[in-house]
Amino acid sequence: MENIEISLDPETEFLYSKRETGNEWELFKENVKPMKRGRNVHLLNNALKSQIDNQLKKSLLDTRRKLIAAIDEYKGDDPLQPWLECIKWVQEAFPPGGDCSGLVPIYEQCVRSFWHDDHYKDDLRYLKIWLEYAENCDDAEVIYCFLEANKIGQTHSIFFISYAVLMESKNKIKTADEIFNRGISRNAQPIEKLKVAYQKFIARSIRRPKTKDEDSIESHFPVRSFGTVLGNQTTENSGWPRKKMRQDKAQGTTLSIYKDSNADISLDYQPGMPKTDTKSWHNLGARAERNKENNAIPTKWTTNKVSRGLGPRAGAAPANVCIEVFVDDECEGTNKMGTEGGKSSSLQLRRIDGQDLKKETELLRENPLRYFPPSCLPR
Repeated sequence: MENIEISLDPETEFLYSKRETGNEWELFKENVKPMKRGRNVHLLNNALKSQIDNQLKKSLLDTRRKLIAAIDEYKGDDPLQPWLECIKWVQEAFPPGGDCSGLVPIYEQCVRSFWHDDHYKDDLRYLKIWLEYAENCDDAEVIYCFLEANKIGQTHSIFFISYAVLMESKNKIKTADEIFNRGISRNAQPIEKLKVAYQKFIARSIRRPKTKDEDSIESHFPVRSFGTVLGNQTTENSGWPRKKMRQDKAQGTTLSIYKDSNADISLDYQPGMPKTDTKSWHNLGARAERNKENNAIPTKWTTNKVSRGLGPRAGAAPANVCIEVFVDDECEGTNKMGTEGGKSSSLQLRRIDGQDLKKETELLRENPLRYFPPSCLPR
C-alpha cells in the first residue's frame, strides 16, 4: 500500500508540531503584573502554563518551599541575600501577584527579621523591600511612619520621594512639602534626584486647583485657645464693624445699652415664680447665698444594712480555685510570633498554603505591622 503524503500549509504544520517559540505568554498577558526590571521569559511561560497544568503548578510550589528552607539553612555573612533571591523568584514565578503567591507574608517576615539590626538600617536593598511591602498594603502611611520612627533608610532619597508622593496622593500637600524639605536637610543620597523630584512636586502643586483638604484648613485658620479672639480675619463682613468701633472710640461717643420695653410686664406676672424673685437683682449676695445648692449636710446612712455572714455564699467559687482566662488562638499566635523573631515565621510559611495563605495575606494588607512588638511601633 502506497504512503499518501499530505502537504500542510506552514501555519497548520507549526500548530501540529507543538513547538515552543517563547511567546506563549501572549495568551495570558492580561494576568501579568508589570515589573520595572522586566521578566524572565522562560520562567514566565512556565508560570503561566501552571494555570492549566497541575503538575507544573506543584513543581512551582515545591521550589518555593525549597527557597524558604534555604533561608533558615543559610550560614553566610549576608542573611538578607537568600530573602532577596526568594522574593525575586516568587515575583517571577507568580506573575499575577495575587494572594496565593505568598509574596506579602514573605515581605512581612523579611522586614521583621532585620528591623532591629543596625547593619541593615541603611541598606538600600532592605529599604526597597520595605517600599515594595508598602505598595501591597492598604495604608502605606503606617509603614513610612514606622521607618522614620526607627531610623530605617533615612539616608536614601528614595524613602523621602516615595513618602512624599504618597502624601501628595492623599491631598496632604503641606505634609509632602515638609517631607521633601526634611530629606534635603538630611542630605539624603542621591541628593540631585531628590531635588529634581521636589521641583516637579512644586510645579504640580502650582497647577493643582485649591481644595479644602486637611492641610489647607490648618493653614488658613489660626490656632487659638479658649476665650481668645481670632486674628488675621480678612473677610469683608468682619472688618466693617471693627472700623466702625474705631471711629466711635475716636469721636468719644458713649456706648448705648439696649433695654427691652416689655421687661417690666414680664416681671409683673409670673405665677411659677415666688414674689421675692420678681424684684430686681440689685445685690449679688454673699458667697454662702450664691452657693445655696451646696448647703445639704451629709448624714449617716442608717436605712440599709449589709449582711456580714461568715459562711460561704451559695454558688461562690472556692478561694483556691483559679479562674481560667480565655485566649484566642489567633492572638496567642500573634504574640508568640512577635516575640520569637523571623526564623520561626519562615518555618510557618512553609506549612500554610491555599486558603490559610490567602487569609494571612488579607490580614497583613489591613495591618502590615500586626506581628511587630508594640514597643517599636510609632506613637
